[in-house]
Amino acid sequence: MREFTWGIAATGGIARTVGAAIAAEPGMRVGAVGSRNLARAQALAATLGAESAYGSYERLCADPAIDAVYVATPHAQHLQVAEAAIAAGKAVLCEKPLAASVDDAEKMVRLAREAGVFLMEAMWMRFNPLIQSIAADPRFGDLRSVQATFGFAAPYDPAHRLWAPELGGGALLDLGIYPFSLAQLLLGTPSGLHVTGSLAPTGVDAEAAGTLLYPGGRHALVAASLLGNYPNMASVVGTRMRADIPAPFWAPKRILLTGPSMEPEEHVLDPADNGYAGELREVRAATAEGRTESSIMPLDESLAMMGLLADARRQLT
Repeated sequence: MREFTWGIAATGGIARTVGAAIAAEPGMRVGAVGSRNLARAQALAATLGAESAYGSYERLCADPAIDAVYVATPHAQHLQVAEAAIAAGKAVLCEKPLAASVDDAEKMVRLAREAGVFLMEAMWMRFNPLIQSIAADPRFGDLRSVQATFGFAAPYDPAHRLWAPELGGGALLDLGIYPFSLAQLLLGTPSGLHVTGSLAPTGVDAEAAGTLLYPGGRHALVAASLLGNYPNMASVVGTRMRADIPAPFWAPKRILLTGPSMEPEEHVLDPADNGYAGELREVRAATAEGRTESSIMPLDESLAMMGLLADARRQLT
């Protein structure tokens, strides 16, 4: 069987990490790397064993050997690369958040659906088997609360992508999407949202803490920050059982389940079954089956998340 061949758009840290995961996955390979800097594309291609390197994203997407494009650029460039890949008929795995704005995300989804091309947000947390086990376990009873934080002290540099508005900077898009997404996965789309926080001198959100409200008193407490080192843990509370997820909660290697009528259970992740591998396998399976969307990470939920994060950001102004 022919290997499923990926093109990687960009050469930063996440491109290298996911590229290595592709190279390690049976039946997959990196066929090409694209960047606006050809030398960087060539260097990463050599590292990953890819035979082709391109000095533009458009040329990468046009490569006939490529089955799918992994978009690893800064948020503000996601639409540009995804649009080129969709036009070329390539399946697209786009790094989270799906785009830098609601409008960009809506355009990406519309283009993919009109073209009948697979598109999925690379929310690797959703593909972690331990996270999936929490969502599927009926022993929790009625899920009542999710609490999660993600924060670290990032040196302030107005040119860095975390702090630059033109690059889609801010704590919410880069970090907050994880606690918000955990709540979305387990509790759904909230009926209300209250957020507080502060802005950086560049105007991006430096920190945000919020309460997501759901019918019947269910709730989520979430926080994201570029100003301080948070615990980066999460807890999920049901009427019959609780899950404690140690740091980093978005990529846990173990979870602890406890309840009043059970012995504590520790569940440990198989190292070969991490979230990156899961999302890569989903893209391959979807293309083989002719699916254009993922049931694990649906596009409508990606759009709902973009709207939720935008609402949170507006409350900080």
